Amino acid sequence: MRIEGSNALVAGGASGLGAATARRLAADGAQLTIADKNAEKGEALAGELGARFVECDVADADSVQAAVAAAGELRISVCCAGVGWAEKTAGKRGPHSFDPFQTVININLIGTFNVLRLAAAAMLGNEPDDEGERGVCINTASIAAYDGQIGQLAYSASKGGIVGMTLPAARDLASSGIRVMTIAPGLFDTPLLAGLPEEARAALGEQVPHPHRLGRPDEYADLAAHIVTNPMLNGEVIRLDGALRMPPR
Repeated sequence: MRIEGSNALVAGGASGLGAATARRLAADGAQLTIADKNAEKGEALAGELGARFVECDVADADSVQAAVAAAGELRISVCCAGVGWAEKTAGKRGPHSFDPFQTVININLIGTFNVLRLAAAAMLGNEPDDEGERGVCINTASIAAYDGQIGQLAYSASKGGIVGMTLPAARDLASSGIRVMTIAPGLFDTPLLAGLPEEARAALGEQVPHPHRLGRPDEYADLAAHIVTNPMLNGEVIRLDGALRMPPR
């Protein structure tokens, strides 16, 4: 799948991994649509890149459908939208709160499902390219899907669901020439960590075997771009974590 000239949608594209991916796809010549709840940041980035911006709540099907429609003849879809939450399953304060768990699942898992299913449905109408491809969908999980830490019940569950969707979705869409891949990042220098003091961020980076630092958003974007252009990458989850395996805490 060629990036240059292809219509691309980045959901959660206003900041962090999504913004880096939007920059990379735009630099490689994609006709880009950025979808995000944060209109201020999204419109600013879209203006900088000469892209289209659509305000979008990934947990709302109509909102996602509008973003997919705005992207035109969609061939590249990347979903980076997500939130975190820290709370134990049960403890002195009682059981895990229901509402935050549901919110994390709705945004991270249901939101990714919405983007995947609606983007794929739109791609079905595309003419196949020389490789027989109609499109590629890239989802974002986390190493927390495998190495969930204490207090990461909701987040790990949501990201584990994304991992679990990858292969069956790829098999569902294979006969139509649509690929599905998932990236599972480790510790990355994103807005989720931006509020921590520099010493705390450095300490997190020290946990990574090699390279001995936090991941950079453009490294996620590099992998996303490679997935788009490599037709043999399909139905797999790639850990992007510098060989990190998270301890319980």
